[in-house]
Amino acid sequence: MKGNSVKDMLKPLTELETVQVGFLMISDFSLLAFSAAVEPLRAANRLREKSLFSWVTTHLTDKIVKASNGLEVSTSGNIQTLFNCRLVLICSGTNVEKHTNKAILAIIRRLERSGIIVGAICSGSYILAKAGMLNDRRCTIHWENIDAMREEFPHLEITNDLFEIDGTRLTCSGGTAALDMMLHLISEAHGAKFAAEISETFIHDRIRDSHDRQRIELRTRLGVSHPKLLLVIANMEANLEEPLSQTGLAEQANLSTRQLERLFKKYMQITPTRHYLNLRLARARHLLRQTSMSILSVALACGFISASHFSKCYRETYGCTPRAEREVN
Repeated sequence: MKGNSVKDMLKPLTELETVQVGFLMISDFSLLAFSAAVEPLRAANRLREKSLFSWVTTHLTDKIVKASNGLEVSTSGNIQTLFNCRLVLICSGTNVEKHTNKAILAIIRRLERSGIIVGAICSGSYILAKAGMLNDRRCTIHWENIDAMREEFPHLEITNDLFEIDGTRLTCSGGTAALDMMLHLISEAHGAKFAAEISETFIHDRIRDSHDRQRIELRTRLGVSHPKLLLVIANMEANLEEPLSQTGLAEQANLSTRQLERLFKKYMQITPTRHYLNLRLARARHLLRQTSMSILSVALACGFISASHFSKCYRETYGCTPRAEREVN
């Protein structure tokens, strides 16, 4: 059975059919994202008092898979059971690059060739990209992985949205966004009213749209509301690879450099230069942990003119060199 539209993904072909969803668990997967994806299926069965859905959890080789928080989940089937599913979701989390291998890529390519819909939750989007299954498709991934994903797959259209459904390819940013994606699929198959009933059982007051943003609004995230300060910081975050000068940042906000410094001192307790540097170093840390890019490439991608200058700034901030950071992780 293989659906060819969003409505088909979780819609039964007959009154008696139980739609089976498969979860391919990757070591260090996000337990929150997995739970958010499977719980709407359970709740749907309970509310309808019938088995609308069933699900199977699998791992390439192991019967017990450890989540990123250390908790262990027993699998309920083997890889072959995925070929009986309508939809298969790759559930991943931290260290996805280390856990991606030829065997996993071969399995998901076989699933696709069999006509099964294959999607991904959280960093599982990386595995789909590695398999070449996101070419010419919009996709998303957890915001912490976006920079690394764009560096490794510059040809892909990667968004900051909660989840993306492009044709029969699903990608989800992870966390609680998996709940919204599954509620959306249930809504398409069984109606918005039923999806809202499920949402209410989770005390989830609004089913978010796919195009809702992952990250909290800058104003809320920083705890400041000064419009010109927010404009400057937004410009900093948008220009990490080619940093803007302090003069340029001030001019864009119609401020003098002195006024800019006062704003940062008052609201952020830091200088503009240091805040900008911290943003670039934080991005570098994500790239070091999530990609195999060379130290020099990471440095250049984060606005440093040399690996030595980058290493010096990194060590002063994090207490270790970029090379040592990578070796630990």
